[in-house]
Amino acid sequence: MKAGNVTDHGAYRLLQKHLDRQAVGFPATRSGAEIRFLKRMFTPEEARLALYLSYRPSSLQTIMLTALGEYTEEMAVQLLDSMSMKGAIGFKERGNEDYWFVIPMVIGMFEAQDGCPTADFLKDAGEYMSTVAFGKSILATEPSQMRTIPINVSISPEHTVATYDQISLLIGNSVGPFVALPCICRESRAIQGEVCEMTSRAETCLAMGSMAAMILRRGHGREVNREEALGILQQNQDDGLVLQPSNAQRAEFICSCCGCCCGMLRMQKMLPHPIDFWVTSFQAEINTDLCTGCGLCAKRCQVDAVVLKGSPKKAVIGKTRCIGCGLCVPTCPTDAIRLITREQEAVPPMNEEELNDTIMSNKKGAVGRFLMFLKILLRMRQ
Repeated sequence: MKAGNVTDHGAYRLLQKHLDRQAVGFPATRSGAEIRFLKRMFTPEEARLALYLSYRPSSLQTIMLTALGEYTEEMAVQLLDSMSMKGAIGFKERGNEDYWFVIPMVIGMFEAQDGCPTADFLKDAGEYMSTVAFGKSILATEPSQMRTIPINVSISPEHTVATYDQISLLIGNSVGPFVALPCICRESRAIQGEVCEMTSRAETCLAMGSMAAMILRRGHGREVNREEALGILQQNQDDGLVLQPSNAQRAEFICSCCGCCCGMLRMQKMLPHPIDFWVTSFQAEINTDLCTGCGLCAKRCQVDAVVLKGSPKKAVIGKTRCIGCGLCVPTCPTDAIRLITREQEAVPPMNEEELNDTIMSNKKGAVGRFLMFLKILLRMRQ
């Protein structure tokens, strides 16, 4: 059956199932929250055309061949542009040719509102992202779509740090353009009447390369030069935000996150062994002989990885919780904290497309997701 012969409601259900077969997944829920969200993002006709896209970018010629003559080129381009302009699908330009692809809920359609979401959008998105089905799907994504890299001042001369773990080189090696954006997580919390505990600045997120070009095409964000991008990241580090680029050596975005607003970090704090689901090459270590138990590191930590124990009180790092952001290092008055390299270095895929291919090859089925969730529940009882 051609997509054009499917009812409007049927088109949304087919799209949900199609998105769920992609790298990250888009699971169904008992409440139907996923359908309400899709209806907000796609018209019925757009939903039908999106069935012919995958997470791999496709040219118009490829899409037309896949659709088997169901659309004229003019109609297809109109629908594709409509979807990409509102952040329902992704867009890239390569060699003067346009490419389109479906994107997941996170990181994807949610962030594609580019810091200016409506209250109705946040309501529908929040209802879906708070479901158990969605949470299991995100946690089952392997490797994670994001990783944590240390802030600059936490890196000591003895560290041999790969290019993809140095924030200045991620920016320096990008061809650009660069776009500064308001953080949608903080925007969401602000609409709910919550104030970020770490910063009053809204414009803390950065996009670069093809993602930045896509955002500029939508008329969102603020284009900045390389030096301005580095300046924003320095301010983010000074404010105590965790640096989280996309999990690729050629990163296309850098989020700067706090434990009170960021959805990923808030989820991390709820897990018994969150490092099982995180990508990082570093971990903090305490020299107990130098530690005075002042507690500054515990206050600085955004993921509750530091606690004070014993008599006299000493800081203790939870090895299953620390994500190696380095925020605790420069604020220690006795230099009792340092970052050490984890035994297994987290070497990210080369680019976003290679990352998605890796996630797809590791995709868990229903049984795998259930066993993963059961393991989390059992650890919570320990």
